[in-house]
Amino acid sequence: MRVTLDYGKTGLDVELPDDNIVGPLAIRPAPPLANPAAAIDQALLRPTGTPPLTQLTRGRRNACILVCDITRPVPNRVILPPLLRTLEEQGISRRDILILVATGLHRPNEGAELVEMLGEDIAQNYRVENHHGKVLEEQDYLGTTENGVPIYLDSCYVRADLKITTGLIEPHLMAGYSGGRKVICPGIAALETVKVWHGPRFLEHPKADCGFLEGNPVHEENSRIAKIAGCDFIVNVCIDGQRRITWVGAGDMTLAWQQGVRFVEGVVKVPVPEPCDVVVTSCAGYPLDTTWYQAVKGLTGALPIVKQGGTLILAASLTEGLGSPEFQRLIADNPDLKVFKQRILGKDYFVMDQWQLEELAKVVERCRVKVVTDGLPAETLRRCHVEPALSVEQAVAESLAQYGSKARVAVIPKGPYVLPYVA
Repeated sequence: MRVTLDYGKTGLDVELPDDNIVGPLAIRPAPPLANPAAAIDQALLRPTGTPPLTQLTRGRRNACILVCDITRPVPNRVILPPLLRTLEEQGISRRDILILVATGLHRPNEGAELVEMLGEDIAQNYRVENHHGKVLEEQDYLGTTENGVPIYLDSCYVRADLKITTGLIEPHLMAGYSGGRKVICPGIAALETVKVWHGPRFLEHPKADCGFLEGNPVHEENSRIAKIAGCDFIVNVCIDGQRRITWVGAGDMTLAWQQGVRFVEGVVKVPVPEPCDVVVTSCAGYPLDTTWYQAVKGLTGALPIVKQGGTLILAASLTEGLGSPEFQRLIADNPDLKVFKQRILGKDYFVMDQWQLEELAKVVERCRVKVVTDGLPAETLRRCHVEPALSVEQAVAESLAQYGSKARVAVIPKGPYVLPYVA
């Protein structure tokens, strides 16, 4: 069977043995909207749980619009023009509109990346700034949650007269689903907030995982934080495998987002009858598979259907290498993941980006991991606690030799955009 895995900007064609394949596992077809721009216009006029945006805008002096950073394929070029037009038509001048890139603790997005994200007209003619989560002076303190999470959020958003958020709803490895509240926390949160909220006290909970909301402490806590921060209006979308818009929702941060989650659940959840010996997956291609830090999401998304002691095979371009300097140091300083887990469970221990290595540890505790990439040398992959493979075909052949000719091989071409589970 010939399958194309999402890989970088081009895809990766692989040949897999027909007799062993489970799948390909793919999201269910959902028709793309015939006119996404018109659908967004209608959502602004007939939102869920709030008055229309035209009404909310009246009398407001300024506005802050949150957008996701370059690591998320949010169709901002479609979402933003109707939003901006509405604000200006209702009397908020262009100079009083801030588009704030919710980088969380990721690097800033600048230059050509902003043009790619927002379109040339918006990138050049509107005020666009990045959130700097490591600069405490740029945050406002809003108190501490009952669970002990200090709330530091970007001052530009907190002090805005009209607060608008945008985003994409898809499965998320810790918070259940992205979108909604997530663009606020961690999107515009400070390191002081994220290091507690992303700590093992939350992440080691069994429901801090893809597809879980009820009882998920990561989701519940950032929902509380977002509510404290406030949000006047939200615009969220869902996309298909070709990244076309399939659903638009607007209005109340919780109610509109929940509608989108229900839509996504009906599309992304894919059952398999039993755990598989081998799972071949991706990290959904560009922009998510540009770093090893982000590519971990491809592994965690496939974990529910791999047997204990099985093998995960990941194809990811990794064109930007491992990720942040902090994540690189974290990997270099932790050759033993068991010791690492003991460290993070200790009192007052914290290292930037530890949460992603913690998620990787959950994977390698369960199965072997083989990685196919053009972006990192073999010795670097080994330091990342995974095995390098020259090709997907070779990795599958080696796995069949290990598990036997009747081993079951699941394939997930679009990686974490699919939510597989054992039915």
